[in-house]
Amino acid sequence: MSTLTTSHAAQRPLYVGCATGFSGDRTDGAGPVVDTLIALGGGVLNFETLAERTLALAQIEKRKDPKMGYEPLLADLVGPVLKRCLDHNIQIVSNFGAANPQAAAQRIFAIAREQNLRTPRIAVVYGDDLTEPEQLKFLLKKLGTNIDPARVVSANAYIGAFEIAQALMEGADIVVTGRVSDPSLTLGPAIAHFGWAMDDWHKMGCGTMAGHMLECGTQVSGGYYSVPGQKSVPGMDRIGFPIAEIRADGTFSVFKANNTGGLVDDRTGREQILYEVHDPARYLTPDVTADITEATITQEGPDRIRVEGIQGHPRPAELKVNVCYDNGYLAEAEISYAGFRARERAALAGETVRKRIGHLLPLRVDLIGALSIFGDDAGELMGKGLPEARDVRLRVAGVHIDKSIAEKILREVTSLYCCGPAGGGGVRTSLRPRLDTLSCTIPRESVPCGYRFVEEQRA
Repeated sequence: MSTLTTSHAAQRPLYVGCATGFSGDRTDGAGPVVDTLIALGGGVLNFETLAERTLALAQIEKRKDPKMGYEPLLADLVGPVLKRCLDHNIQIVSNFGAANPQAAAQRIFAIAREQNLRTPRIAVVYGDDLTEPEQLKFLLKKLGTNIDPARVVSANAYIGAFEIAQALMEGADIVVTGRVSDPSLTLGPAIAHFGWAMDDWHKMGCGTMAGHMLECGTQVSGGYYSVPGQKSVPGMDRIGFPIAEIRADGTFSVFKANNTGGLVDDRTGREQILYEVHDPARYLTPDVTADITEATITQEGPDRIRVEGIQGHPRPAELKVNVCYDNGYLAEAEISYAGFRARERAALAGETVRKRIGHLLPLRVDLIGALSIFGDDAGELMGKGLPEARDVRLRVAGVHIDKSIAEKILREVTSLYCCGPAGGGGVRTSLRPRLDTLSCTIPRESVPCGYRFVEEQRA
């Protein structure tokens, strides 16, 4: 395995702050994180903006316009903090390149130019996009599917931290990636800062779990944790995004940006460290198999926790790949019923639609306000001892490969205005392409990764 050398002060802690947890997250979280990093003497700022479907949607936008396909809120995220980051030795590492990291880099160059800043050194990580014809042929065979390659919208491998680390060590101010593993956005800077060997499994595990604690933004600082009256969190309207202090031995602490709301304690930490972890002894990533079975989370001070005891084992031999493909159309339509016997009227309306077109496509019927989250696709729970409700929103949804069939849902719900039952109103309809996902793993050697420094291009 490669060992990276570093000119950094390896024993100084590394501070990594995360200012988004997904595409569409708040865009004002970076300011307090950057202020805190400046007060600490510098560090790294992450924006985590990719989910499984986000890349497919980005590929669709790139098809429409070759200059698009990156995070649509990129300018809102980077613009307000770029000057301070460049002035105060704060590197930016983000997967907001999505389907088009090269275009994202050019947009950042444009932001710097608009603000009369120095030209940043930007590196782009490549290799995750596997949509070349031969790659797709190989992937579809591995998946055992007969899907027409023309229906594939995106195919991306989850790559790791090595290229990020190399780019940072060569002086990148900003590293733009597509689909890398979320924790790699933190592990890469740690490798570069401390010079960790890529086969030091203990430290790879520690850095990975530090990234895991940050990757969902304010989940660890109280956002997803909050339940009023049971798990109260102060200042939810100004909740702070998290920062990790990572030490050379791999132990780390998590706290939130200064002068913000939210809560970081051993309870929020436990919830986040277990989030989306299938097997605590084998948390699989491209960089390491992390092991948290002996991990401890202790309160170090107000809104600050310390994480220790994480172990690591050799990384998996293969990389995960997601293939998103066109699979028809999703139709949704809603109508409201309020007042006397609202639930019964909404249930009758749903049953009416099901009887009229249920033979054409499977329907999901929800009574929002009475039966939705805990409902079932077959509708078997409808009308079985449901609580009384005086404000119900009927939702009917279905998917079909034939657009004209899916559109029937929209027409049938709209017709309830006059065809009854009584008192329906506020119809809203939506029809959009349906994307489905298939996953597999493939040998690492099938995913040629790398990075390159890009030059500013002016029209």
